[in-house]
Amino acid sequence: MKTNKSERGQSLVELSISLVVLLMLLAGAVEFGMAFFQFVQLRDAAQEGALYGSINPSDCAGILARVKGAASSPVDLNGAGVTIAITINGNACDAASAPYNTLDCEGNALKVAVTYQHTVFMPFFSRIVGSTFPLNASVTDTILSPVACT
Repeated sequence: MKTNKSERGQSLVELSISLVVLLMLLAGAVEFGMAFFQFVQLRDAAQEGALYGSINPSDCAGILARVKGAASSPVDLNGAGVTIAITINGNACDAASAPYNTLDCEGNALKVAVTYQHTVFMPFFSRIVGSTFPLNASVTDTILSPVACT
């Protein structure tokens, strides 16, 4: 097949343009995959804390320890950028405010929320979505114990 002199290099230009688009799509899929994996880790850690808290609702320090001990990679739950909030019926639960005799009754709601600042690692994506964005995961469980509460 004979080509016209004015069409030389056309395939190379088409390849370079389409390659840039394909690489951006691939990088976006990798970035989304990393963020989703971190979100799943946060959700699992919150679930671990909520499960422990449904049995031991007055042990706020224990709930926090269960959340922090749930995983260490890729998100270090003991590190900076991680916020953990534990609430019982909308009231903050921390080690200093326990025990919660009137709130930790059977049937009340215990919520564990974990927030992490995901750092965007693809350089050109940071111009679109910013250099960091928050990942939020929360789990609400029903307190199962103690049964007798007045």
